[in-house]
Amino acid sequence: MSAAYLDTHVAVFLHDGLTEELSIEAKRLVEANDLLISPMVFLEFDYLYRRKKIGVSARTLFTAINAAFGVALCQFPFAAIANEALDIGWTMDPFDRLIVAHAIANRESVLITRDRLIRRNYQNALW
Repeated sequence: MSAAYLDTHVAVFLHDGLTEELSIEAKRLVEANDLLISPMVFLEFDYLYRRKKIGVSARTLFTAINAAFGVALCQFPFAAIANEALDIGWTMDPFDRLIVAHAIANRESVLITRDRLIRRNYQNALW
Protein backbone atom coordinates (compact mmCIF):
# COMPACT_ATOMS: atom_id res chain seq x y z
CA MET A 1 0.00 0.00 0.00
CA SER A 2 1.14 3.52 -0.66
CA ALA A 3 0.52 6.56 1.49
CA ALA A 4 -2.07 9.26 0.92
CA TYR A 5 -2.48 12.44 2.90
CA LEU A 6 -5.86 13.69 4.05
CA ASP A 7 -6.74 17.35 3.88
CA THR A 8 -8.48 18.75 6.95
CA HIS A 9 -12.03 18.57 5.59
CA VAL A 10 -11.60 14.95 4.55
CA ALA A 11 -10.33 13.96 7.99
CA VAL A 12 -13.27 15.76 9.64
CA PHE A 13 -15.72 14.04 7.27
CA LEU A 14 -14.27 10.66 8.24
CA HIS A 15 -14.48 11.50 11.94
CA ASP A 16 -18.08 12.67 11.62
CA GLY A 17 -19.14 9.62 9.60
CA LEU A 18 -19.92 11.79 6.58
CA THR A 19 -18.48 9.45 3.97
CA GLU A 20 -21.32 10.48 1.64
CA GLU A 21 -19.50 13.83 1.38
CA LEU A 22 -16.53 12.08 -0.24
CA SER A 23 -16.34 11.59 -3.98
CA ILE A 24 -16.20 8.04 -5.32
CA GLU A 25 -12.48 8.52 -6.06
CA ALA A 26 -11.82 9.90 -2.56
CA LYS A 27 -13.53 6.85 -1.00
CA ARG A 28 -11.44 4.54 -3.18
CA LEU A 29 -8.24 6.33 -2.17
CA VAL A 30 -9.16 6.16 1.53
CA GLU A 31 -9.74 2.42 1.25
CA ALA A 32 -6.64 1.69 -0.86
CA ASN A 33 -3.91 3.64 0.97
CA ASP A 34 -2.18 4.06 4.28
CA LEU A 35 -3.61 7.34 5.51
CA LEU A 36 -1.55 10.20 6.90
CA ILE A 37 -2.20 13.71 8.07
CA SER A 38 0.29 16.51 8.20
CA PRO A 39 0.88 17.96 11.67
CA MET A 40 -0.56 21.12 10.11
CA VAL A 41 -3.90 19.32 9.72
CA PHE A 42 -3.68 18.37 13.40
CA LEU A 43 -3.10 22.03 14.27
CA GLU A 44 -5.97 23.09 12.00
CA PHE A 45 -8.28 20.76 13.96
CA ASP A 46 -7.47 22.86 17.04
CA TYR A 47 -8.02 26.09 15.12
CA LEU A 48 -11.45 24.87 13.99
CA TYR A 49 -12.33 23.66 17.49
CA ARG A 50 -11.39 26.97 19.12
CA ARG A 51 -13.44 28.84 16.50
CA LYS A 52 -16.36 26.48 17.26
CA LYS A 53 -16.41 25.09 13.70
CA ILE A 54 -16.04 21.51 14.98
CA GLY A 55 -17.27 20.09 18.27
CA VAL A 56 -14.32 17.99 19.41
CA SER A 57 -10.75 18.80 20.34
CA ALA A 58 -7.84 18.10 18.02
CA ARG A 59 -6.60 15.24 20.18
CA THR A 60 -10.04 13.64 20.40
CA LEU A 61 -10.59 13.92 16.66
CA PHE A 62 -7.18 12.49 15.83
CA THR A 63 -7.52 9.62 18.32
CA ALA A 64 -10.86 8.68 16.75
CA ILE A 65 -9.68 8.69 13.12
CA ASN A 66 -6.53 6.85 14.12
CA ALA A 67 -8.59 4.10 15.79
CA ALA A 68 -11.27 3.88 13.09
CA PHE A 69 -9.23 4.39 9.91
CA GLY A 70 -5.59 3.93 10.93
CA VAL A 71 -4.81 7.56 10.15
CA ALA A 72 -1.28 8.37 11.32
CA LEU A 73 0.38 11.68 12.06
CA CYS A 74 3.23 11.96 9.57
CA GLN A 75 6.68 12.34 11.08
CA PHE A 76 8.37 13.72 7.95
CA PRO A 77 11.01 16.35 8.87
CA PHE A 78 9.57 19.84 9.20
CA ALA A 79 12.61 21.50 7.64
CA ALA A 80 11.94 19.70 4.35
CA ILE A 81 8.28 20.70 4.49
CA ALA A 82 9.04 24.36 5.16
CA ASN A 83 11.53 24.34 2.29
CA GLU A 84 8.86 23.05 -0.10
CA ALA A 85 6.32 25.58 1.22
CA LEU A 86 8.58 28.44 0.14
CA ASP A 87 7.86 27.54 -3.48
CA ILE A 88 4.08 27.59 -3.06
CA GLY A 89 2.97 31.02 -4.20
CA TRP A 90 -0.56 30.27 -5.39
CA THR A 91 -1.99 30.69 -1.86
CA MET A 92 -0.98 32.61 1.21
CA ASP A 93 -3.03 30.36 3.52
CA PRO A 94 -0.39 28.90 5.86
CA PHE A 95 -2.42 25.75 6.52
CA ASP A 96 -2.82 24.95 2.82
CA ARG A 97 0.80 25.82 2.02
CA LEU A 98 2.18 23.44 4.64
CA ILE A 99 -0.36 20.66 4.02
CA VAL A 100 0.46 20.63 0.31
CA ALA A 101 4.19 21.04 0.97
CA HIS A 102 4.05 18.01 3.24
CA ALA A 103 2.68 15.82 0.46
CA ILE A 104 5.21 17.24 -2.01
CA ALA A 105 8.16 16.72 0.32
CA ASN A 106 7.15 13.09 0.86
CA ARG A 107 7.76 11.96 -2.73
CA GLU A 108 4.89 13.99 -4.18
CA SER A 109 2.35 11.83 -2.39
CA VAL A 110 -1.36 11.90 -3.09
CA LEU A 111 -3.34 14.49 -1.16
CA ILE A 112 -7.06 13.76 -0.88
CA THR A 113 -8.85 17.10 -0.89
CA ARG A 114 -12.04 18.69 -2.11
CA ASP A 115 -10.32 22.09 -2.23
CA ARG A 116 -10.44 23.23 -5.86
CA LEU A 117 -7.56 25.68 -5.55
CA ILE A 118 -5.29 22.95 -4.21
CA ARG A 119 -6.41 20.54 -6.94
CA ARG A 120 -5.71 23.14 -9.65
CA ASN A 121 -2.20 23.72 -8.35
CA TYR A 122 -0.95 20.36 -7.05
CA GLN A 123 -0.98 17.59 -9.63
CA ASN A 124 -1.33 14.81 -7.03
CA ALA A 125 -4.29 16.40 -5.26
CA LEU A 126 -7.27 14.20 -5.97
CA TRP A 127 -10.95 14.24 -5.20
